Amino acid sequence: MSEDTVTTLDRDAVLADIAAALGVEPGELTEDTNLFDAGLDSVRLMQLVEKWRSAGAPQAEFVTLAAEPVLGLWLDVLAP
Repeated sequence: MSEDTVTTLDRDAVLADIAAALGVEPGELTEDTNLFDAGLDSVRLMQLVEKWRSAGAPQAEFVTLAAEPVLGLWLDVLAP
């Protein structure tokens, strides 16, 4: 396997990115947190998707994440 293969995101990194976007500490979020209810908006979601796709995570898709904005589900999709 070369280093050019798809990179998977680390769950802690995803959690840290989401917490930073919300302006909270990662420990304040639970897997049941609805991220839209917590204050995440579509613009910040698009920014996160771009960041994660640039990091080599093609599974980071706006439509998929927006449809189910629950932290635990996002972690399962982004950092299985």
